[in-house]
Amino acid sequence: MPSRLPRLAAALIGLALAGSAGAVQFNVAEIERHGAWQSMTLSLGEQRLYRALEGNTYADAHFGVTFTPGACEVPWLEMRVDLGERQAESRSVNRVPADLRVDEATIHSGQAEFRIERGDSGFYVQFDLPQQRLLLDEMRRGELMRLRLMRAPDDPWFMVFALDGADEAMARARTACRDDER
Repeated sequence: MPSRLPRLAAALIGLALAGSAGAVQFNVAEIERHGAWQSMTLSLGEQRLYRALEGNTYADAHFGVTFTPGACEVPWLEMRVDLGERQAESRSVNRVPADLRVDEATIHSGQAEFRIERGDSGFYVQFDLPQQRLLLDEMRRGELMRLRLMRAPDDPWFMVFALDGADEAMARARTACRDDER
């Protein structure tokens, strides 16, 4: 039974993060573990996405890097936090300043959009960072990524995600995305 637990946890995390667009649930396949990270293929009909995610640090939050065919070199970064109840409507909740930092490297300042999706129990945070490519390079070599989201001027929200396995997970997802473009 213990050997099945990590695979079950990875599948459940994958399902929770399978997609947020209109609470559409993607099928999750080809899950592979890479330290604290996982890589997987998400599909809905003919649409395919390739995701690397850290779902080890928090029971109710995950950080993901998603690669989309046609834009494999420009993945999007998103965090999902489980709210514990399905949402009645889809809407953007807020746009706030965000800082991400790997170890003692560059502080990447940008914006984070908070949104909820109808029928989904997740609260999504999508990041818009001017130097995202540099952040991804730092993530591949780093140990910890720290986040600071400023929900209000005097109300920061801090989170930390492990980067053990991030390089392998992102490389596998990016390669699958590139292979899909051929």
